Amino acid sequence: MSGAPGIAYLVGAGPGDPGLMTARALELLVAADVVIYDRLIPDGVLDMCRPDAELIYVGKEPGKPSTGQERINELLVQHGRAGKLVVRLKGGDPFVFGRGGEEAEALADAGIPFEVVPGISAGVAAPAYAGIPVTHREEASAVAFITGHEDPAKPETSLDYEALARFPGTLVFYMGVKSLPRISERLIAAGRSPSEPAAVIERGTLPRQRVVSAPLERIGAAAQEAEIKPPALTVVGPVAARREQIAWLERR
Repeated sequence: MSGAPGIAYLVGAGPGDPGLMTARALELLVAADVVIYDRLIPDGVLDMCRPDAELIYVGKEPGKPSTGQERINELLVQHGRAGKLVVRLKGGDPFVFGRGGEEAEALADAGIPFEVVPGISAGVAAPAYAGIPVTHREEASAVAFITGHEDPAKPETSLDYEALARFPGTLVFYMGVKSLPRISERLIAAGRSPSEPAAVIERGTLPRQRVVSAPLERIGAAAQEAEIKPPALTVVGPVAARREQIAWLERR
């Protein structure tokens, strides 16, 4: 074991399109001794790593066994204490529903130096690739990012649906495809218009991206009928209707 600690980098890999990774993320991948990576990272990006780099998969997939967060924290600390340059490669941005904050706290508690390398969040990139601007001068001066998949151990939701229904802007729900009918029902019950435009984006920014559009009251059923699968996110708000004019990817 090295006498001095190494350093860990919490790196955002972006939404899936390899071209949307930052130059800093690519630079660190080339230099890394250890890469601890998630499932939702761009295809082929690990080919950039050194042949002698240790690659550790800790991805999570619905319905399958996965590495717990405590174990991931342990791996970061273990390899950091061994004097390694560690890259924790996460889809999207580390601090946007990526548990990067928990990992940073574990490293700080262990005295391991670390840096955070932001990545493009899917909550912005996927709607952009679907032709949906999450803000618009005429229709949305604010945007809220919301988890659609809360911790199943929680006794009840921590989301304030009445506040979300009143929110004067765009709602972007990460994950939660199975929960979408319940989410839309709760929003409507709290006062959001049933006819408000909504869209579900599957595999945003990737070649097999699919988008399903429908009014809020129908979006859950429409997603089920189209057999939308994770990873996917949902946009609720007037800007979702802008897709009819702006959907540039399908027209390319």
